[in-house]
Amino acid sequence: MPNIRPVSDLRNHFAEITREVQLSDEPVFLTKNGIGSIVVMSMESYEQNRYDSMVYDKLREAELEAASTTERRTHEEVMAKARALLNSVEDRKRA
Repeated sequence: MPNIRPVSDLRNHFAEITREVQLSDEPVFLTKNGIGSIVVMSMESYEQNRYDSMVYDKLREAELEAASTTERRTHEEVMAKARALLNSVEDRKRA
Protein backbone atom coordinates (compact mmCIF):
# COMPACT_ATOMS: atom_id res chain seq x y z
CA MET A 1 0.00 0.00 0.00
CA PRO A 2 1.52 3.36 -0.96
CA ASN A 3 2.65 5.70 1.80
CA ILE A 4 0.75 8.96 1.20
CA ARG A 5 1.21 11.95 3.48
CA PRO A 6 0.50 15.68 3.35
CA VAL A 7 3.42 17.80 2.18
CA SER A 8 3.41 19.59 5.54
CA ASP A 9 4.76 16.36 7.03
CA LEU A 10 7.98 16.99 5.13
CA ARG A 11 8.52 20.12 7.18
CA ASN A 12 7.28 18.71 10.47
CA HIS A 13 8.53 15.10 10.23
CA PHE A 14 11.53 15.23 7.89
CA ALA A 15 13.66 12.81 9.92
CA GLU A 16 10.81 10.30 10.17
CA ILE A 17 10.13 10.41 6.42
CA THR A 18 13.85 10.06 5.71
CA ARG A 19 14.03 6.96 7.90
CA GLU A 20 10.95 5.48 6.22
CA VAL A 21 12.32 5.80 2.69
CA GLN A 22 15.76 4.54 3.72
CA LEU A 23 14.45 1.48 5.57
CA SER A 24 11.65 0.46 3.23
CA ASP A 25 13.14 1.37 -0.18
CA GLU A 26 9.61 2.52 -0.98
CA PRO A 27 8.69 6.09 -1.95
CA VAL A 28 6.57 8.43 0.13
CA PHE A 29 3.96 10.33 -1.88
CA LEU A 30 3.29 13.83 -0.61
CA THR A 31 0.06 15.68 -1.32
CA LYS A 32 -0.89 19.33 -1.28
CA ASN A 33 -4.58 20.03 -0.63
CA GLY A 34 -5.30 16.35 -1.23
CA ILE A 35 -3.66 16.30 -4.68
CA GLY A 36 -0.40 14.50 -5.44
CA SER A 37 2.50 16.92 -5.39
CA ILE A 38 5.91 15.25 -4.98
CA VAL A 39 7.54 11.90 -4.30
CA VAL A 40 10.36 11.35 -1.81
CA MET A 41 12.59 8.30 -2.22
CA SER A 42 16.07 7.17 -1.24
CA MET A 43 18.92 7.85 -3.64
CA GLU A 44 19.53 4.11 -3.90
CA SER A 45 15.94 3.49 -4.97
CA TYR A 46 16.09 6.39 -7.41
CA GLU A 47 19.31 5.08 -9.01
CA GLN A 48 17.92 1.54 -9.19
CA ASN A 49 14.75 2.84 -10.87
CA ARG A 50 16.84 4.80 -13.38
CA TYR A 51 18.95 1.71 -14.12
CA ASP A 52 15.87 -0.51 -14.49
CA SER A 53 14.30 2.02 -16.83
CA MET A 54 17.46 2.23 -18.94
CA VAL A 55 17.66 -1.57 -19.22
CA TYR A 56 13.98 -1.75 -20.14
CA ASP A 57 14.46 0.94 -22.81
CA LYS A 58 17.46 -0.91 -24.29
CA LEU A 59 15.57 -4.21 -24.32
CA ARG A 60 12.60 -2.55 -26.01
CA GLU A 61 14.92 -0.97 -28.56
CA ALA A 62 16.45 -4.40 -29.26
CA GLU A 63 13.01 -5.96 -29.67
CA LEU A 64 11.99 -3.28 -32.16
CA GLU A 65 15.22 -3.72 -34.10
CA ALA A 66 14.81 -7.50 -34.11
CA ALA A 67 11.27 -7.14 -35.42
CA SER A 68 12.47 -4.96 -38.31
CA THR A 69 14.92 -7.51 -39.76
CA THR A 70 15.34 -11.24 -40.29
CA GLU A 71 19.11 -11.06 -39.71
CA ARG A 72 20.15 -13.02 -36.64
CA ARG A 73 23.52 -13.56 -34.94
CA THR A 74 24.66 -16.32 -32.64
CA HIS A 75 25.85 -15.66 -29.11
CA GLU A 76 29.40 -16.47 -30.22
CA GLU A 77 29.25 -13.91 -33.03
CA VAL A 78 27.96 -11.19 -30.72
CA MET A 79 30.57 -11.91 -28.06
CA ALA A 80 33.40 -12.02 -30.60
CA LYS A 81 32.39 -8.61 -31.92
CA ALA A 82 32.09 -7.20 -28.39
CA ARG A 83 35.55 -8.54 -27.47
CA ALA A 84 37.02 -7.05 -30.64
CA LEU A 85 35.50 -3.65 -29.82
CA LEU A 86 36.80 -3.80 -26.24
CA ASN A 87 40.26 -4.78 -27.45
CA SER A 88 40.34 -1.88 -29.92
CA VAL A 89 39.39 0.54 -27.13
CA GLU A 90 42.15 -0.89 -24.92
CA ASP A 91 44.65 -0.61 -27.80
CA ARG A 92 43.74 3.06 -28.30
CA LYS A 93 44.19 3.74 -24.59
CA ARG A 94 47.69 2.24 -24.68
CA ALA A 95 48.70 4.25 -27.75
